[in-house]
Amino acid sequence: MGPRLRRGVQWLLRQEGSPGQRSLGVAAGVFAGCFPFFGFQTLLGVALASLLRGNRILAAAGTWISNPFTYVPLYWFNYTIGSRLLGEEPVGINGLHGGGVASSVPWEDVWSLGWTVVRCVLLGSTLVGLALGVSLGLLCWLWLRRTRPAP
Repeated sequence: MGPRLRRGVQWLLRQEGSPGQRSLGVAAGVFAGCFPFFGFQTLLGVALASLLRGNRILAAAGTWISNPFTYVPLYWFNYTIGSRLLGEEPVGINGLHGGGVASSVPWEDVWSLGWTVVRCVLLGSTLVGLALGVSLGLLCWLWLRRTRPAP
């Protein structure tokens, strides 16, 4: 393992709480991180972890599932899932090649769709967040149960 990964694993093992509490924190953070509430994801994750009696520090870290490298693919995936489940025709974004994503998105078209896009993104974010949060929380719990904290 690389030194950074090793330090990250040691940090995870040193967090307070049982494997269940730490896993709930991760799950709550990942769930909150799947929503496009920039600036509020950490607050949402920590609040949810508090309600579930999970580790709040790991909840804050779990929200990092959405970051500048994953924003566009994650939220586009969430939108696609939501639009398919609601029976909406996904909005096609032409010209994503070249010039960068932000400069090529027809934002006027996206904003004019308003509630249609919002409800698709929120439904998709909820479902993807639940799936990822439960999956990663369960994997974390299984791993932590088998791993002893480093001295």
